[in-house]
Amino acid sequence: MESQLATLKSNWNSVLDQLLSEDRIAWLAFFDARLVSLESATLTLSFADSEKFGGQHDFAAVRKPEHIAKLVAAIKSVTNQELTINEV
Repeated sequence: MESQLATLKSNWNSVLDQLLSEDRIAWLAFFDARLVSLESATLTLSFADSEKFGGQHDFAAVRKPEHIAKLVAAIKSVTNQELTINEV
């Protein structure tokens, strides 16, 4: 049986597509997120890979509560999972 995290990872592009259709800025804030863990309905995201790009590429300043809410809604729309988001 596939784990919840593996299932979410396999659907992540669909989640991002849904987010892009709703809000391009929210999509930009999360497109480079790495799914680290999914425990007790909390999805932990890492943005460490964004540091490998040249120049300014840190979108932490634009990851506002309303963008996180849109990501949560996109996850719910695609996977029917109600999750909270944690960033590391």
